[in-house]
Amino acid sequence: MQNDRLSFLFELLKTPSPSSMEMTIQKRWIKEMEPFADEIRTDHAGNAIAVLNPNAEFKVLLAGHCDEIALVINRIDEQGYLYFEKMGGINHKAAVGMKVHVLGFKKTVTGVIGVNAQHHGGLKGDFDHEDLFIDCGAKSKEEMEEHVQIGDLAVYKREPEILMDRYVSGRALDNRTGQFIVGEVIRRLADKQLNVGVYAASTVNEETNMGGAYFAAAGIEPDMAIACDVTFATDYPGVNKNKYGDVKLEAGPVLAKGAPINRKINGLLEKTAKELSIHVQYELTSRATGTDADRMRLTGKGVPVSLVSLPLRYMHSPVETASIKDMDQEIELLVELLSNMSGKESLNPLDE
Repeated sequence: MQNDRLSFLFELLKTPSPSSMEMTIQKRWIKEMEPFADEIRTDHAGNAIAVLNPNAEFKVLLAGHCDEIALVINRIDEQGYLYFEKMGGINHKAAVGMKVHVLGFKKTVTGVIGVNAQHHGGLKGDFDHEDLFIDCGAKSKEEMEEHVQIGDLAVYKREPEILMDRYVSGRALDNRTGQFIVGEVIRRLADKQLNVGVYAASTVNEETNMGGAYFAAAGIEPDMAIACDVTFATDYPGVNKNKYGDVKLEAGPVLAKGAPINRKINGLLEKTAKELSIHVQYELTSRATGTDADRMRLTGKGVPVSLVSLPLRYMHSPVETASIKDMDQEIELLVELLSNMSGKESLNPLDE
């Protein structure tokens, strides 16, 4: 991956974007897409959509959500300590001892998630997020309320890093990587003659309600949609591969198989991967995918969907880790697929 593209990915990763508060990162993504897209669209959900070849009859929607999991402040005590609920699938055990940015209504405040000293008994194994608190250094509730109010959000204060020149590690790779990937597809397709319209959506709210994906697909009415998200890598100690499958970093993008997935779209992806000599991996999504694909599929008259995922270690932790090589291969796969589509493809599984 070129250094300027890696720098843009890092810029996305550094930008706080908790679910329901994605405006800043969307504006930055739009600015990056404007030189390449034929048009930029937004909607009332907060989605940002970069479009190529908007007059084409056959429309393909790519969706990568930009929101991240977060903490939402639900109480300020008399000493000025903050207590919180989860906004999305926060792993509260990974939160212990972490620094946070509290995105206050007046200003962003740095805080630490306090922990009872081991000398005083420490935390018990069955603790929950209600047992944790954020210390911003305030001396009173009144002082804290000058900057923060109930409903304000907080994210981990964590800088992205490169590991051994091959992996990216940090918070919110789920799913800034997907947002980055769909944007890169637009950038690389911008000078090609396309037979299909390509709609790359940086969607909102996936971590909480997937409403952004519904708005995007309902507004565009695509002929097919591909969600670009992350999935669980199982190539590190302590993971039961018999239960969770065998998914590795640097072993290629992951295609989903299951009832929600259109087999013909998967067939096109597999054919393209073979032509490019890209190895693909598989995950099972028997009933639902747990991604934007589920909501896009159920809009309008129904949308054939597929899910292409990036293998990710340590999901929903402050140290999510993914492979730069896998990202490059996923982008290459999607660019080649869309470049070669005729716009006459039938995705009806009953058609020969």
